[in-house]
Amino acid sequence: MRTVQRGPLVGLAGGTVLLGVLAVSVGLSPLGWACGLGGTVVLVAALSAALDRTSAALGPADQITLARAVIACGVAALVASAAAGAGRIALVTLAAVALVLDNVDGRVARRTGTTSELGARFDLEVDAFLILVLSIDVSRTSGAWVLTIGAARYLFVVARRILPWMRAPLPPRYWCKVVAAVQGVVLTVAAARLLPGPVAGAALVVALALLAESFGRELWWLWRSRPVPGRRRPVWGWAVSLLAGLLAWAALVAPDLGTHLSPAALASAS
Repeated sequence: MRTVQRGPLVGLAGGTVLLGVLAVSVGLSPLGWACGLGGTVVLVAALSAALDRTSAALGPADQITLARAVIACGVAALVASAAAGAGRIALVTLAAVALVLDNVDGRVARRTGTTSELGARFDLEVDAFLILVLSIDVSRTSGAWVLTIGAARYLFVVARRILPWMRAPLPPRYWCKVVAAVQGVVLTVAAARLLPGPVAGAALVVALALLAESFGRELWWLWRSRPVPGRRRPVWGWAVSLLAGLLAWAALVAPDLGTHLSPAALASAS
């Protein structure tokens, strides 16, 4: 008999309530409602499927991550509504709360001994979704190139499905978490639209550079660790083999050359 998980249902209810509050307080467009509610439904469906597949339950840290996910869907609704004025304040406030909670759920998981692979993946996907939504918002004022920040994670996932050598499990790196936090902070500050354009642009460039370095390092690790059947011998290996062969050949023909040891004589001896 299938067990109904309360966590996803609570997330669906919380997301609906949050959207209602935003609609009444700052206003949501029909597109905003569609994006916010659609994101919440997809979130609940994906989380329910993962819980059923792993027969796991949401721990205390996962519940905090679920709250972050609901908040991210609220941010998505505001971005789709092109929020301004009070809506802009609500957008930045919700994003800031989500970033603060991102620092809380990991600590709770470690202190309560409830860390899990599902929880780590859930946390990663919520981070990626919030960064994508914020990059869409910031791209309206700073340029379409900012979308690269939000799309990087999803392009990486697509590439891993296409290229077999990229499917190996990556070793955990704390630096990846730091880079993700930097993206969120920089995008939230840029979304507030309080900094001069050049300053915000420079901060976004730095964030993108850090992101490129992080993904580049992971790609390089996957490439070097890829299993290659019949991997070719490195160049130095061929050079050593060639030198050894020449020495062996010289040792075999040299006794027959006597005093006529010259390049021409060695060639004619073959």
